[in-house]
Amino acid sequence: MKVLVVLALSGSIVKVGERYTIVIPKEIRKSLGIKKGQLLRVSSDGEKIIIEPLPEDPFKVFEQILGDFQYSREDRLKAEKFLLKEAEKDTNT
Repeated sequence: MKVLVVLALSGSIVKVGERYTIVIPKEIRKSLGIKKGQLLRVSSDGEKIIIEPLPEDPFKVFEQILGDFQYSREDRLKAEKFLLKEAEKDTNT
């Protein structure tokens, strides 16, 4: 069975590889600022596949929301571990 994934943003069609991999077209990567090695959340909504880039630095997002705040290196490492576990849970569901 062959599977094609249609990306709605630009109407690009990509082919699923042997290990169920896809290549995100360059135009989409550029427009969303996706970089090599960046984490993406993959989920489904009915019959659609949704791929969302996760923030590279979640602390920048927190700072934008909460304003300037102080945290220790230990707190940062704990938060990073927690966020990575949460991201893994989302990809496994």
